[in-house]
Amino acid sequence: MTTTAPPAPATAPAPPRGRWSRLPGWARSAIVVAIGVGILSLTTYLTGQIQLTSSGTTQAAVRLLLPILFAALGGLWAERAGVINIGLEGMMILGTWGAAWAGYQWGPWAAVVGGLVFGALGGLLHAVATVTFNVNHIVSGVAITLLGMGITQYLSTLFFEPVSRNPRQSPRVEGFETFSIQPIADWLADLEQQGRVVLSDAAGLLGGLLSGLTPLVVIGFVLVPVSYFLLWRTRFGLRLRSCGENPVAAESLGVRVFTYKYLAVVVSGGLAGLGGAALTLNPGQLGYLEGQTGGRGYIGLAAMIFGNWRPGGLLAGSALFGYVDGVQLRAGGEAVHALLYATSILAVVVAVLWVARRGGRPRSSRSAPGPSSTSSTW
Repeated sequence: MTTTAPPAPATAPAPPRGRWSRLPGWARSAIVVAIGVGILSLTTYLTGQIQLTSSGTTQAAVRLLLPILFAALGGLWAERAGVINIGLEGMMILGTWGAAWAGYQWGPWAAVVGGLVFGALGGLLHAVATVTFNVNHIVSGVAITLLGMGITQYLSTLFFEPVSRNPRQSPRVEGFETFSIQPIADWLADLEQQGRVVLSDAAGLLGGLLSGLTPLVVIGFVLVPVSYFLLWRTRFGLRLRSCGENPVAAESLGVRVFTYKYLAVVVSGGLAGLGGAALTLNPGQLGYLEGQTGGRGYIGLAAMIFGNWRPGGLLAGSALFGYVDGVQLRAGGEAVHALLYATSILAVVVAVLWVARRGGRPRSSRSAPGPSSTSSTW
């Protein structure tokens, strides 16, 4: 009796990729943005809420998203190194006070440095607690937030009250001068005033991104691709991410895990401190005010999770939170209700695209029956 071994099963071919998956990332992002602008334009036309796409709303949204963006970037650096930074709120609080203290004495650039340094000190404290002493990350983060609130209240009474006569508020801080990208900003402003459907709406949204800018806004947007490049395109970033994903394996390869974790958490605190400086240098405030963070550190953490722990995604999440706040600030509750109308339109568009995508998929052919598993020769 001779028994032959069963033939090796043929490898099933990979399912064909759809057209959407074959598009590069920048093309997919451009299509999503175009769909969003179209939906906002349609909502503006149907509801009459012109503030949804005005340049003033976009400018307000940029200023409001900036602290959230800095906090989200800070959370990204810490999370990629394996440390959960719940203390972003406390580090941002420290950054607001440090920026006001330095900015009152030496100007806006000193305010940026002061916010960065005070936030980094909070990050260093979090690193000592979590990396060196292995304290629970959540407990340490909550403790740093409470500590930041107490320290800033004490320091405000000590340094600001003799000058401002208010222990909860600093004297007015000098802010940055705003600038616009010319002549594109003026051309977009003229196009916005013409009231054309879609074109004027797109001009208003884009014009707000190119006017009323400050150096801190530019720094915030530049840090998004810089963070992506450092974390995903350099040897340093590979080692830092390996410390978060598998620290034992990283240490076995000679990576100094403690050093990379310390560095990532300190950078995380410094970025959160920059978020505090952005609040202090906001043209509508220009100074420290107790409680001015308003939970934006936690919102930044939510934006990071919304963005799937990626720089581009957290920028989109920060923009979403900032835009809603900007609409609320510029136009009130009626415009927010109009946004709910836009959300309904978006849901319909997504459902139609999903049905079209499912219907356009080729049916997988049934596999032909193979030979019998064994054959015997007598």
